[in-house]
Amino acid sequence: MSKGSEELGRVGQRRYGGIFYEEFLPELRGRKGAEVFTEMSNNDETVGAILFAVEMLVRQASWNVEPGGSTAKDREAAEFVQSCMEDMDMTWTDTISEILSFLTYGWSLHEIVYKRRMGRTKDKRTNSKFSDGLIGWAKLPIRSQETLYQWEYDDQDNLTGMTQMPPPDFGLITIPIEKCLLFRTRSRKDNPEGRSILRTAYHSWYFKRRIQEIEGIGIERDLAGLPVITTPEGINPWDTDDPDMVKLRTGLEGMVKNVRRDESEGVVLPFGYSFELMSTGGSRQFDTNAIIERYDTKISQTVLADFIQLGHEKVGSFALSSDKTSLFAMAIGAYLDIICEEFNAHGIPGLIDINGEKFSGITDYPKMTHGDIQDVDLKELSTYIKDMVGVGVLIPDEALEEFVRQTGGLPKRTTDTVPAEARLLDGRRLNPEPEPPKTAAGQSDALEDDEAAIEAAKKRLGRVTNAGKDSTSR
Repeated sequence: MSKGSEELGRVGQRRYGGIFYEEFLPELRGRKGAEVFTEMSNNDETVGAILFAVEMLVRQASWNVEPGGSTAKDREAAEFVQSCMEDMDMTWTDTISEILSFLTYGWSLHEIVYKRRMGRTKDKRTNSKFSDGLIGWAKLPIRSQETLYQWEYDDQDNLTGMTQMPPPDFGLITIPIEKCLLFRTRSRKDNPEGRSILRTAYHSWYFKRRIQEIEGIGIERDLAGLPVITTPEGINPWDTDDPDMVKLRTGLEGMVKNVRRDESEGVVLPFGYSFELMSTGGSRQFDTNAIIERYDTKISQTVLADFIQLGHEKVGSFALSSDKTSLFAMAIGAYLDIICEEFNAHGIPGLIDINGEKFSGITDYPKMTHGDIQDVDLKELSTYIKDMVGVGVLIPDEALEEFVRQTGGLPKRTTDTVPAEARLLDGRRLNPEPEPPKTAAGQSDALEDDEAAIEAAKKRLGRVTNAGKDSTSR
């Protein structure tokens, strides 16, 4: 082997013992970081709204499998993959919902579990809607981010697996990477942990959370008052040399800290002690509401979701909202591309190959694709198609009709939507069948017969149409 084909350098990952240190904040590394992002997603209103919007947009997207070629074998392989998506223990929508956790944590790893499709059986390893004996997906369960112990690598910086330490027994389990699908937001330095879309919002979320805590304490103190206990003359609770005074001071401090305005409020003091609630004499210098709204806007801006603030701020036009929503939808579409790319690179090839000779000879592996996550403006689409057909760029055919019907939510095309008489009439007009040459007399007779048949078809079609109108009017 020549020296030019050898790999000499290294990626330069900051990885020690299977643990990455690319993140410069210790609280956001590994399992600690997963816990922080879990708190952000479950405990913050703005972050929760963003993730909810993402999931709802993704849920309405369609997922399809396209053949890798034009042969019958290619179409059969694509139909098989599509059937596997609909034949798992978890629904495809729930599986996509689990995969979307890679947005929150930066990565999501799923183990591929296969089954033999043997029809309706009591064994989960063979239970299926199909009884063709092929090997399909049983499920694609997530291996949660909080259970990560370390990543496994070889000497050439190639990822070989993930070791997790899951509850309830917290034993170490290593899953080979060949048996997994790894989804990540980005792959800088080929880091399997990617980067959470909430990472740049952490700074704003951190201060917002603490300001909210201070705000709550401040409101409670303003409404209830600042508790103050005055000791009798001759009592010095600040005397640290007297154990009794130290104990007394600790008790008094605990008392004022635990004062609450509720059904069990009250203070019991010995003779000579006094207790009072001091209230503030004026308003606060800072408007915490404006500060928190500013941080909410910053959080939503980090993921291009600041359109959710437009209505609350009572500013912003419809056009601005539409532009921001479209930009957000484009970003979500890019993440759906990531999901499709991982399936096309590892999931689908493995599924086709494991079935051996069944799909040998296909042109290429089937490809997973996704639909749009936004509704198409039908008025603009119709104008576009009309213009393109008018200049001859588009030619109406069955594929175009199917696309228009699907986009507009129309029913699929059927063969019995037109009365038989109309089909006969249109068929004779548009697609005349070639006939053998006739003599002059024969031509005249045939012409009269055709005209008579057409006139009869017109009368029958008229009766069908009138009958329909009468039925409608009744």
